[in-house]
Amino acid sequence: MLSNNDILKKLRVALSLRNDDILEILKLVDFEISKGELSAFFRQKGHKNYRECGDQIIRNFLQGLTIHFRKPS
Repeated sequence: MLSNNDILKKLRVALSLRNDDILEILKLVDFEISKGELSAFFRQKGHKNYRECGDQIIRNFLQGLTIHFRKPS
């Protein structure tokens, strides 16, 4: 089963997103986290700075992606 961290990593790669892009997408739904918090989600599970990505973060990221891709060019 994929964790929220795995889902976030796979979406980042599939959509060619940088960390700054992810932070901007989260801002679209008025949800802000720091760069350090975001990078903790991409660390290996055993790393001392690893952090579990919660459901709230994934939910807000997916809502932000919807807004990001629906906005007119």
